[in-house]
Amino acid sequence: MSSVRCRLYLITPPALELAAFTPALREALGGGDVACVQLRLKDVSDAEVLRIGAALMPIVQEAGAAFIVNDRPDLAAKLRADGVHIGQDDASYAAARAAVGKDGIVGVTCHDSRDLAYEAAEAGADYVAFGAFYPTATKTPKTSADPELLEIWQETMETPCVAIGGITVENAAPLVRAGADFLAVSAGVWTHPQGPGAAVSAFNELFDVLAKG
Repeated sequence: MSSVRCRLYLITPPALELAAFTPALREALGGGDVACVQLRLKDVSDAEVLRIGAALMPIVQEAGAAFIVNDRPDLAAKLRADGVHIGQDDASYAAARAAVGKDGIVGVTCHDSRDLAYEAAEAGADYVAFGAFYPTATKTPKTSADPELLEIWQETMETPCVAIGGITVENAAPLVRAGADFLAVSAGVWTHPQGPGAAVSAFNELFDVLAKG
């Protein structure tokens, strides 16, 4: 199990309107500690990713969080984002690292595979992401992962691990106990009944309680 307190890794909704989403993002970031925010937009043009990214990145960074772009190292580099997250079907790790530089963050989706994660970690990835741990409406998961995967990873590797997939305040505890360094959450924050700020606050309360054992 990780001795480091778990942190929240926010993922944007797959479709958003800047005018409506910006206040929600500010509210979320004001709710407590957020390690990073990943811009994950689906079925939009490169220009739209750049437009939305340029508007949201300063808000995220001013709150002390890292701004990560999903799938596209080239757009991350254009935005001068803090890093990029790549899937197994996206750009290679080498291409992602070249795009964001040695100081940039490169995270890699590894589904439910320790082998993929070992490969990514040995290549130099800053984190590996496992999932999906729960059913999700945000994205159709290719694989289903078991919390034991996080326990094994923590026992054998130093590279931080991110748990992803259908995570809410209500179902997060087993993943934190298993050793997730970060929980990647989208709908569990943006659609929380009390709003995104309350969701972030609740996640942080949970992390604090579990960190104390």
